[in-house]
Formats: sequence, C-alpha cells, structure tokens
Amino acid sequence: MAGTSSASAKPEMIDLTKLSPDQLMQIKQEFEQEMGNIQESLSTLHGCKAKYAGSKEALETFQPDWENRQILVPLTSSMYVPGRVKDLNNFVIDIGTGYYIEKDLEGSKDYFKRRVEYVQEQIEKIEKIHLQKTRFLNSVVGVLEMKQAAAVKMMQAQQQQQQSNQSA
Repeated sequence: MAGTSSASAKPEMIDLTKLSPDQLMQIKQEFEQEMGNIQESLSTLHGCKAKYAGSKEALETFQPDWENRQILVPLTSSMYVPGRVKDLNNFVIDIGTGYYIEKDLEGSKDYFKRRVEYVQEQIEKIEKIHLQKTRFLNSVVGVLEMKQAAAVKMMQAQQQQQQSNQSA
C-alpha cells in the first residue's frame, strides 16, 4: 500500500556533512522547535503524574474513624466549603472529559496507582525520544560548527592570499 511503511523499514540515514550550512540551520531550527514541544509534553505529563499521585496519597490518609468528620471541600484551587464525610467506601473519580466513575476505597487507590504507572511509562517513552533527538541535534550543531569554522578559515586564507598579492 502506498504511503505506509513496514515495521522492518530502516530509518533514512542522512549524511550531514553533505548538507549546506543553510540546510543544517533549517534542520537545527526544526529540531529545536520539536525539542520545545517535547519539553512541553513532558511538563504536562509530570503535572498529570503529580495530580494522580496526590490523589492516591490523599486516599492513603483516609482512616476508618473519619465517618461524619468535617472536611473542607475544594470548589476551586483557592476556595473551599465545609463538608462531612458520609461514606468512606464510595468515591467519585474524574476520569477525564466530563466522565466520572464510582469506586470503593481500594478500587480508587488501585485506579490512581495504575494511572501513575501509565503516565510514568509515557514519560519514559518521550524521554527516550527526547534523548535521541538531542543526540541528533548535537550532531547537526557539531557539523554546522565544523562547516562554519572551515568557511572562516577559507575566508582568512583568501584574505591572506589577497594581501600577499597586493604587497607583491
């Protein structure tokens, strides 16, 4: 089928030394933009992981004698209302996009444990991609610096040649 690649297809290898400095600069800029997007994704995932871990930790603190205990219920990140714990074994969990599920205490703990593990797996996958792209970007920068140094050296040699021709 046209346009699809097989799993055994090898990635295309590019000889960076054959690219012009302009092409290398363009690749460098594209990779820097991708790296910024990856960093943003990692930051978002770390935030999600922290939220899930925080929810799991909050569930870990629940005690059997908390029935009818007065608590503060958050309405926003900085506004709370008083409430009472009515049922220690019935939790409503936000699973995203406006959907909620009811779980008991152990089921809720397990849910958040699995979410933390899943997000950590995603973080590790993206960190591997980030590392690969960082290595490639460093290669591009190295070749670009080498070409720029060679161009400066060539210009200096031409200037010296012109100066020696003028003085002769």
